[in-house]
Amino acid sequence: MGYISDLRKTVGHKTLIMPCACLIIGDGKGNILLQKRSDDGNWGYHGGAVEIDESIEAALLREIREELDVVPENPKLFGVYSGDGYHHVYPNKDEVSCIDIVYTTDKIMGEIKFSDGEVSEVGWFNKDTLPENLSDSCRRPISDYFSSFHGLNK
Repeated sequence: MGYISDLRKTVGHKTLIMPCACLIIGDGKGNILLQKRSDDGNWGYHGGAVEIDESIEAALLREIREELDVVPENPKLFGVYSGDGYHHVYPNKDEVSCIDIVYTTDKIMGEIKFSDGEVSEVGWFNKDTLPENLSDSCRRPISDYFSSFHGLNK
């Protein structure tokens, strides 16, 4: 996060508006892959901040590669989420107001590996087995995903 890191040098912990490219990875059978963050222990979908002059699609591919070392096949725009529920305070006290631009896919290329330190664990969940410590900002998009689920390959 070069852009955000650079801004933090000037604004400290003050709230930044942060557009984020995000991905819900499904298996086409009603399950989604979530990641557990190593900084706060919460589960959520994948993605992160968009850099200056970076397209949302390029940010999405970069973030997924950085976090999971895989490439999503044919990601589709699912929805844009923002507002009160997307204000986040990180453990280091940095605050952001996220605009989550959420994509979905049911296919990824590669073998999942997470070695950058941001992700501590991954797991498959369905609407009835979601972890209790699901990130608040992920709840609405994930609920919408399960409400609209009909299998992305059908």
